[in-house]
Amino acid sequence: MDFGLFYFADDVRTGTDQYRLLLEGAKFADTHGFSAVWTPERHFHQFGGRYPNPAVTAAAIAAVTERVAIRAGSVVAPLHHPARIAEEWAVVDNLSGGRVGISFAPGWHLVDFALRPENYAGRRQVMMETIDTVRRLWRQETVELVDGAGEPVKIQTYPAPVQPDLPTWITSSGNPETFRQAGELGFGVLTHLLGQSLDDLVRKVADYREHFARTHGGTGHVVLMLHTFLGEDRAQVREVIHEPFSDYLRSSIGLIMQAAEELMPGIDPDSMDPEDLEFLVEMSFDRYFDTGGLFGTVGDGLALLGSLQEIGVDEIACLVDFIPDTDAVLDSLRHLDRLKRAWEAR
Repeated sequence: MDFGLFYFADDVRTGTDQYRLLLEGAKFADTHGFSAVWTPERHFHQFGGRYPNPAVTAAAIAAVTERVAIRAGSVVAPLHHPARIAEEWAVVDNLSGGRVGISFAPGWHLVDFALRPENYAGRRQVMMETIDTVRRLWRQETVELVDGAGEPVKIQTYPAPVQPDLPTWITSSGNPETFRQAGELGFGVLTHLLGQSLDDLVRKVADYREHFARTHGGTGHVVLMLHTFLGEDRAQVREVIHEPFSDYLRSSIGLIMQAAEELMPGIDPDSMDPEDLEFLVEMSFDRYFDTGGLFGTVGDGLALLGSLQEIGVDEIACLVDFIPDTDAVLDSLRHLDRLKRAWEAR
């Protein structure tokens, strides 16, 4: 398995420190043999609001790195014109010498669609149409659009990218159909454990592999985002992350409702009693610390990685920016590097 860094957390940093972890982490990944740095797209909310445009953060990463892949996790396709996606990312591909890749997502936050409200209802179909157009433009094909006078016009985007084809993933929060569709289309899958268990993932990855092999004769590429913080002592790590990760879970409560559905069916977070909400957060924290994140020591990490390899995960995207102390997170990356090297040396 490969190891990358992933950024998408609450806006816990302020002032000039907002992007230090992103850039210093990217430099570390670049010089220590990590596979990729992933940045997301999020609008109009404190949670993730530091990342409204992954092409901009990708350009910044390109300027301070030389080797590591630079990927969007994700571009919310229905919010954008496909020509703009192709143009912006072709610029970053040139700046980076051909290191970009995009995971596309349909989006689900209603407020984000203030940018393109007409696309919300059919967002999944719009995503697929957008991906197709972006990839055609990326290959420097001519695409017919409509100009300001309402007339059809054939366009080709510039600059031409370095890579002849755009490395592409589809982001899935756990919908089995998304896994199958990605396999049929020959794309990778970017997924997470907010709302699905490792047992769920086994079946979905197997289904993805089957559809990919049937259509394209290969195995595809599965990336799993995991919240990550490693240290010398498991109990100390738990103490360090308990408050910030619990805050993270409160901020993303809508994402964890599926995970709690079996234990608390039919719950509505907006109508929950504060004590019940805190119970849900604490229950979720325990679950993720034990089985849903890369937490603890290098030894703990190796045990989890063995399980993930059996499932068929190709890359771990380590989400590292949920802890406010930038220096502590940067220091913890040395433990993540130890884990990576220990895994590679098995």
